[in-house]
Amino acid sequence: MAIRRAFFYWLFPAAFVLPVWILIGWGVFQANGWALLWVLFIAMPAVFIGQLALAILIRARGTVRTARAVAWRDVAAVGVWHALVVLVGLFNRAWFWVALIAAIVAFGVALWLTLRALWNEANPVSQFVRNLESYAQVPGAGDAPASSAQEKIIIVEERPRS
Repeated sequence: MAIRRAFFYWLFPAAFVLPVWILIGWGVFQANGWALLWVLFIAMPAVFIGQLALAILIRARGTVRTARAVAWRDVAAVGVWHALVVLVGLFNRAWFWVALIAAIVAFGVALWLTLRALWNEANPVSQFVRNLESYAQVPGAGDAPASSAQEKIIIVEERPRS
């Protein structure tokens, strides 16, 4: 639960930290000048907007808001995407393109899983079925019937005004 809760609080700061990491990675790992243009105009805004969208969609779910913790599938999907964004920020020529394509695919998967989870929670039919299941609990055969001595019956009679 601690990992899921920490990830819940990490979602919005990650929207700022990950793009800055890509910029720092460009400087530290000495990528070329064309990479700076790519970083400033494509990578940083894409990661910022993508992470912000994921954070909003994940936090929009009722179960996440009440528990103040994300689901394990959110940790896995978004965590893989974060790791791949960090790898892209290393600017290693040997596997830069592989990491970039994997990061794009991982974002798509994370977005799909997040939208699907949000739809499943917000779907009125599934909510109706969930409510029916919780309210339609039939007492089992082993349950003892309630005695009339334990029940209080109150009868309210209406009197006409005179």
